[in-house]
Formats: sequence, C-alpha cells, structure tokens
Amino acid sequence: MRITVTGATGLIGVRLVAALRERGEEVTVLSRDRERARVALEDRTQPAVASDGHCKPLVLERWDPMHEPAPTAAFAGSDGVVHLAGESIAQRWSARAKRAIVDSRTLGTRHLVEGIEACPASERPGVLVSSSAIGYYGPHGEESLDEDSPSGSGFLAQTCAAWESEAQTARRLGLRVVCVRTGVVLDPDGGALGKMLTPFKLGVGGPVAGGEQYISWIHPDDLIGIMLAALSDERWSGPVNATAPAPARNRDFSRALGRTLKRPAILPVPGITLQALYGEMAEIVTTGARVLPKRALMLGFRFCHPDLDGALRATLDAR
Repeated sequence: MRITVTGATGLIGVRLVAALRERGEEVTVLSRDRERARVALEDRTQPAVASDGHCKPLVLERWDPMHEPAPTAAFAGSDGVVHLAGESIAQRWSARAKRAIVDSRTLGTRHLVEGIEACPASERPGVLVSSSAIGYYGPHGEESLDEDSPSGSGFLAQTCAAWESEAQTARRLGLRVVCVRTGVVLDPDGGALGKMLTPFKLGVGGPVAGGEQYISWIHPDDLIGIMLAALSDERWSGPVNATAPAPARNRDFSRALGRTLKRPAILPVPGITLQALYGEMAEIVTTGARVLPKRALMLGFRFCHPDLDGALRATLDAR
C-alpha cells in the first residue's frame, strides 16, 4: 500500500509512520519543512526489507496547509490518507491561539481535500482517516457516550464538529471517511501524561479538581492499531472513538499512576490553580467525559491494553 500522512512529525505521526514502514508500506509525508521531517522520521522509523533486499523509501512533499491546496502528486496512486496535522491545543487559549487551533483544522482539512479533488478520479485514494478528538462531546458527568451521542457545546466541541464536517466533504469525491475521535493518549513524551510524570515522580501528584471527572484514555499502540484498521478495513466509516473500554475517574487514574511509579498520589490539585495557570484551556483537565469505543468493539477491534494499570506499565516500561 501507499499511504499519505500529514502531521507526521508529531507524537502520534511518528508512531504511525514507523508502524506503516515496518509493515513494508510506502509512505509519503506532507510537511512544511521537508528536511526537518526527514531528520525526525528517518532516525526514528525503520522500513521493512523486501525479499529482494530493497526497502521502500520515505517520500517527502512540501505543503503549507494554511495557505495552499495539498500537492496533487502526494495523492495520485495513493491507497489512503491519514490527516493528523493541527495546531496544538495544549496552550493558553488566547483569541489568536483559538483562531490558529480552528483554522489549522478546518482550513487545513479543506486544503487537503482540494488537493485530493485535483487528482484524476481513477488515481484518488480510497480512504481518508482524519484525526478528531473526544472533545467533540463536550464536558459530561456520569453519562456514557458513544459515536451516536451528539456534539456538545463550547470551544473544543464546536472545533471538533467543524473539523469533522470538513473531512466528510471528501465523501463526495468517492472516499471512505473515518474520523478518529482520540482520547487522552498515554504517551510519556508529551500530552497530559507527559506533564503529569514530573510531579508524580516527585511524590506531589494527586487528583485534580476533586477527581470525580472521567479520563477517557488510550494506549498509543491501540490508537495506531485503530488507525491501521481504519485504513485497511472497508467496514470502518464515520466517527470512531479511539478510547480504551474502561474510562477512569481522575482520582483512580492518579492512584494507578502512583502505583505504577511507586509514589504517593494523594496531594489534590485545585481546579482554580489550573485555571490560573492555563485559563480556559484548563477545562480539558478539570472536566471530563465517559467515552466508550462502541464502534471499534462492534467491528471486532481487540485492544492490546484494555486496562489502565497494564497500559501505564507498558507505556512507562517502553520509555
């Protein structure tokens, strides 16, 4: 297969490109800075060696998603596209930051689809796997949420809904579209877990904002597995929740992390403290949603790391 990937130098993108190359797939990467992408990816991904002793090269194409349609050459003859590019939400949400977060997802996805549309119909990829997030549902309490649940209100929910709407326009070009609504990824090198590790290792970690809110988490291996399944299995279509089957309350997540690190996890962090540090963005941590992977389970996806303690051990042991 030939797969085109955007956002390939991010935490998830690097893992995905590595998995694709290990399987022997040809990968084309779209990046603003081709040389930076080459350095980031060639050192951290290894291609499979074919029976003739050769391996498929990593192809890099330049693309500025905010200012131009994606280059048609990146899609001609491609089997599928994985779209991961987008401005980080892990920053204080100033008016400028909000605009960048929204535009990078909506305008960037629109430009991606425009590039695909410019391909002759016979050469277009068959599937677009577009990143999204469980922020689509907005904050919730005890209610279990699945892919049939409606979108919520607030900045993140509205952003995710608009993002998915742009991705779905590729359906009119004949592509199968899968929107992967990702939960909290257990990556020790970034994201929420990366930020939690230092205080927990120092013994000053604990539940946040009362600890009752749910964290819908997923191990990186399972997230990559869902993306690979979405690429290759034509039954996958529409929204798919990329979360483990057992969401955990914040307090239980803190205890599990403490057990894994063999450190106490009893010092509470008031929500007001996070709001003072991060402003509106703190809602990602102080609120939560109990999101279940109904569609992935229905399609027979088997999670490698379905329970939190095992997932945390596997994540930190592999570091």
